[in-house]
Amino acid sequence: MPGLDLFRASDAGSPVCGVYRPVLAVIAQGCKRIGLGDETYVYDSQHCLVSAVDLPVTAQIVGASRERPYLCAVIELDPRRIADVALAMDLPRPAPAAPRGLGVSPLTPAVADAVLRLVQLLETPEDIPFLAPLIERELLYRLLAGEQGLRLRALATADSQSQRTARAMEWIRHHYHLPLSIDALAETANMSKSSLHHHFKALTAMSPLQYQKQIRLQEARRILLTEDADAATVARRVGYESPSQFSREYRRQFGAPPLRDIARLR
Repeated sequence: MPGLDLFRASDAGSPVCGVYRPVLAVIAQGCKRIGLGDETYVYDSQHCLVSAVDLPVTAQIVGASRERPYLCAVIELDPRRIADVALAMDLPRPAPAAPRGLGVSPLTPAVADAVLRLVQLLETPEDIPFLAPLIERELLYRLLAGEQGLRLRALATADSQSQRTARAMEWIRHHYHLPLSIDALAETANMSKSSLHHHFKALTAMSPLQYQKQIRLQEARRILLTEDADAATVARRVGYESPSQFSREYRRQFGAPPLRDIARLR
């Protein structure tokens, strides 16, 4: 089913760095800890997580065993569909202040029921093309009407401060290897530098430069793991002029120098 991922783990394991895309995550069993900047979020079977933008995070399963494995359903959220449902609901325009791009809230029975019905469609694949879009729309309605509604509406509202900030984030993700000019970034987002910095920090819990560094290091790790390239070459590819600086920041992020970290992963 497009947009639905199911995860299972029998042990806690080590923290894993990655980029969370816009999703709803619902745990059926177990527990998970998410690090965003200096903030920590924990959710379990009584809570759900919503990420409204692409965010570099550190994630660790903290509740899992062979007897009671970690089980999680992750459903992709489409900003265009969110905007469509929000328009149909005739919701008020969100406040100018940008909410955090990621949040945890209690899992309501209505959201849990919709997620369960969506997953159960896997047992009748012939129903997926007809019923999945209806259940996904219901899920968006439940989320928009609930505690996560402001977070989602802020990103789906045309020309909102959050949406402008998201454009700046997208530019960084596609040009992470280039030197970052805050002036040019603010112009891309059609915001002043001070406003961009304020809303960027509010949305991501980090500055644009910190966000760029996270994206660079994540991409460097991916290249080292999947391609035959040395650390110095990869450092240049992701935008570092100094291999020694790259190695220091890589070790600080992942807990080991590049080659040792990749050997451990392999």
